[in-house]
Amino acid sequence: MQKQVRLSAFVFLAIMLAVGTVASAADPAWKAKYNTAAPDCTYGGEFKSIEAVDQYTVKFTLCTPDPAFLSKVAFVAFSIQSSAYLEKTGGGGADLLSKPVGTGPYMLKEWVRGDHLTFVPNPNYYGEKPKNSQVIFRWNKEAAARLLELQAGTVDAIANPSPDDFDKIQANPKLKLMPVAPLNVLYLGMNNTIKPFDNEKVRQAVAMAIDKKRLITNFYPSGSMVAEQFMPPALVPGYSKGYTWYPTDTAAAKKLLAEAGYPDGFETTLSYRDVVRNYLPLPGKVAQDIQSQLAAIGIKVKINVLESGKFLASVAAGEQPLYFNGWRADYPDATNFVDFHFTGASKNFGTPFPDLVDAIRKAAQVADPAERDKLYVKVNELIKQHVPMVPLAHGGSANAFKAAAQGAHSRVVGSLMFSELSIPGQDKIVWIQNAEPISLYLNDETDGETNAAGEQIFKSLLQYKLTSAEVEGALAEKYSVNKDLTEWTFNLRKGVKFSDGTPFDANDVVLTYVVAWDANHPLHKGNTGAFEYFRGFFGKLLNAPEKK
Repeated sequence: MQKQVRLSAFVFLAIMLAVGTVASAADPAWKAKYNTAAPDCTYGGEFKSIEAVDQYTVKFTLCTPDPAFLSKVAFVAFSIQSSAYLEKTGGGGADLLSKPVGTGPYMLKEWVRGDHLTFVPNPNYYGEKPKNSQVIFRWNKEAAARLLELQAGTVDAIANPSPDDFDKIQANPKLKLMPVAPLNVLYLGMNNTIKPFDNEKVRQAVAMAIDKKRLITNFYPSGSMVAEQFMPPALVPGYSKGYTWYPTDTAAAKKLLAEAGYPDGFETTLSYRDVVRNYLPLPGKVAQDIQSQLAAIGIKVKINVLESGKFLASVAAGEQPLYFNGWRADYPDATNFVDFHFTGASKNFGTPFPDLVDAIRKAAQVADPAERDKLYVKVNELIKQHVPMVPLAHGGSANAFKAAAQGAHSRVVGSLMFSELSIPGQDKIVWIQNAEPISLYLNDETDGETNAAGEQIFKSLLQYKLTSAEVEGALAEKYSVNKDLTEWTFNLRKGVKFSDGTPFDANDVVLTYVVAWDANHPLHKGNTGAFEYFRGFFGKLLNAPEKK
């Protein structure tokens, strides 16, 4: 018998209740169109099959247990697309990327490239009507400029004010600051397929060269902390209490470089995108400080600033030898941090380390928190040994609002939900974030600004609660799982329509996932075709092309 699971992000919960029979199809003429199954599980991914059981029931069968499955499907990168629209657009192209059709509280009215996005309420939304009649997204990479507009009253809310301005905002009775929990990490990445970072001693030398406390002291707000591990301390199981990174030791770093064949150091390029993040409040200053610290051991660094989309694509393609980037929790589980980054979802660190991949896979499949905690000690040891990156900081950050804003919030996971926000006496909300979205086909993007916009338009099977990391029903009203955590069945909400009026059903869910899963599917196109989140969360793609 299957068991019904309580709606919670911590899916490893032991409490499960019996579930009744699934709902029957409402339309006798309805047919499942896109059901897909792997021949067997030797292809290397997590999914065994994805099928529409009936018009309002979808079943995922996994090759291995996944205690974090519910938290994963709640993430915005698995927003449900209209199967009709996917077919109409051919799975890619300008319309799919910039004219989205979703089931969320808003729909896109216009996108003036380089200037703004305008959202208006979706008349077909199944939930509560938004508390405003229009939301405008703008962007500016300069924190000072964003704050000036908020102080002037020309905008209602801003992302990531500078740490230097926190006290100023809190002292201003016309403004309010909403802190964001530091479930994030800034890291210095190295690609092990590009010399000299193919040498483990070189990577270890870089790790010993960086004074992370100096970075925190000089460039981060209160609430930030030095990163001793890739995962933040609040992420348990995952974070190993008492386990620390290499201490700063310039002499030892120089010795390692000499042993690796670089007694006089070497020249390299440090790339980054000039976009503020909760884990990176001052990108340019952090880059210059890292450049200075590496110079002390003979590594001459040329700084290379890239446009956000180009940077992400270049890093994912394995083109950057040295770069810094970061990560904010998409869902509160260790798999979100280590599975995505260190198992080959992208080429950001080069070739995955087999022993690390094996340790990560073992930890991900265990439901008992205490046992998982023990397994992640090995994961953290191997990350430190191989040094695919240097964890630098867990950054404290905030959003700022007009004091009059009702419903102002900062979420533990997920983006602001502007449908909850209103200002007395006005019917629209103007928001400034750090950068322009890359596209609005969220299933093939990994960018925070993209997610922030797209989360207003789309819904996933589940969603994170507004003020906690728990999940709750969205396009699925309930779900069940077998005792092995390998068969997950979702009962869908009936009567839902997409913003273009197309009815929502199980075929939309199945095709959304299959398009990302099956590399041979004719609609497996997207923006770049990388579908990094899918690979990071669920392993190798079905029919993935052989590596050259």
